[in-house]
Amino acid sequence: MNKIKIGFFVTLSIVAFSSCKEENKKSASLGPIEPQAIKSHIAVLADDSLQGRKPFTIGETKTVNYISTEFKKLGIEPSNGDSYIQKVPMVEVTSTPSENMEITGTKGNLTFKAVKDFVAFTRREQDTIQLKNSPLVFAGYGIVAPEFKWNDYKNLDVKGKTVVVLISDPGFKANDKTVFRGDTMTYYGRWTYKFEEAARQGAAGIIIIHQTEPASYGWQVITSSNTGSRLYLQAADKHKSRCKLEGWMTEEAATKLLTSNGITGDIRAYSRKKDFKAVALNQSVTVGLSNKYKYSTSQNIIGKITGSKRPDETIIYTAHWDHLGIGKAINGDSVYNGAVDNASGVASMLAIAKAFKDSKEKPERSIIFLAVTAEEQGLLGSEYYSLNPIYPLNKTVANLNMDALGFYGETKDISIKGKGQNEVEDYILDILNKNNLDAVGDTRPSAGSYYRSDHFNFAKLGVPAIDIVNGITSKEHGAEWGKQQKQDYNEKQYHQPSDNYSAQMNADGITQIANILFNVGLKLSNESTFPNWKQGSEFKEARDKSMGK
Repeated sequence: MNKIKIGFFVTLSIVAFSSCKEENKKSASLGPIEPQAIKSHIAVLADDSLQGRKPFTIGETKTVNYISTEFKKLGIEPSNGDSYIQKVPMVEVTSTPSENMEITGTKGNLTFKAVKDFVAFTRREQDTIQLKNSPLVFAGYGIVAPEFKWNDYKNLDVKGKTVVVLISDPGFKANDKTVFRGDTMTYYGRWTYKFEEAARQGAAGIIIIHQTEPASYGWQVITSSNTGSRLYLQAADKHKSRCKLEGWMTEEAATKLLTSNGITGDIRAYSRKKDFKAVALNQSVTVGLSNKYKYSTSQNIIGKITGSKRPDETIIYTAHWDHLGIGKAINGDSVYNGAVDNASGVASMLAIAKAFKDSKEKPERSIIFLAVTAEEQGLLGSEYYSLNPIYPLNKTVANLNMDALGFYGETKDISIKGKGQNEVEDYILDILNKNNLDAVGDTRPSAGSYYRSDHFNFAKLGVPAIDIVNGITSKEHGAEWGKQQKQDYNEKQYHQPSDNYSAQMNADGITQIANILFNVGLKLSNESTFPNWKQGSEFKEARDKSMGK
């Protein structure tokens, strides 16, 4: 059994407990799924024996075996021929940076310490990487966005140089909704985009300045997620098209760097000015990486219920099975179990699969259950599936994703990430209205949550994709209490060893989401129409093309 962690009791207020009477109750108004059915799966998936479910470890083997076995027990068919497995070719790169990052130049010398001040890594599959006296350039937000008439790289040659950029996009705290999308982050604000753009510009290195509020997580998340081994999809060029070095530095370190070049005050406002131009910092960076790498395959797990009338049309449920494995010990615990992130999602998907099998109303379209790998490494499993789909994307009706579901009981409001994007939302709204539940957008719009989980890879290629979680207004304790629970999780448990399972955890909110998504899928499975993206969505064009419009 999974041992109870000391850290869990330290953060007791984070977890809402259910009473014994509530333990086995049904969410009768929403659907057939019971909390205990979900909790039983979380208990296994978040057990220490799975070692944090990191790909390429014994934890992967045990996790894949468990999900596959559960599919078989439920009568869910193999979905890749006679197999439940889609192999995902990956490379594991373990980068160890030099102890110091040395900044030298006419504006003074600085020394930054690994982990304390910066993290650095590479995608390139070579033994050593060396940035030696690479000129530093502060490139603002590091964004090229024609639709927003924004180009931080305009008239800038960064070949051989290292760019320093801000996290998020110019809309954050601009107090002006016409600047990008105001406080609602666009994809241009994501770290994944910034690394991609720097590589397109030919930079030798890129360092993102971490700031807790716009990033929506603290420095400890950066260190836990970006030290040790990292996984990438295999690439024919061994990732030589990427920057030599990718990394982050603390806001304190960045302030010292920029201040030495006369850049002071609110650097976000400074970089938001319409006449902003990238600034050569008159300093250079020297830092090295020693790398170990190995090639292997991870696994997506796919099951299906074949549709009775239109089996070639599919509704795909997704949830990522992976987490961070074994890492830095905090309060004596080094296993990053990811009970909420994302044993909750996989457990819900298994419960939904059972609900479909038990339903008297059999689906006319096929229902696909896809547990993907390496979400924590950059949405890799879903990216691989979307680029190598077993079922054609133009026949994929919708993608319903589950990631890090509410652990603090039922809420009066349901958060629809990317609210206003596509017509799958209308099916959710219908269920919410019938059950006197409110629909809200992302409760942390500045965090860019719509671009941070596996549905995004389907959305990019035009499949209407939705991701919902509980809101903040607890049915039992109210909005302020619910808000505090969510904040405590983000600050104290997210990507930390304290994200553990306890038998006292309240799974009613997780069940609430699972039942909503079950009903949405059931309704979609018995229709003949295809939902689309709404006008103004950046994903509509891709769908229209795939559908021959």
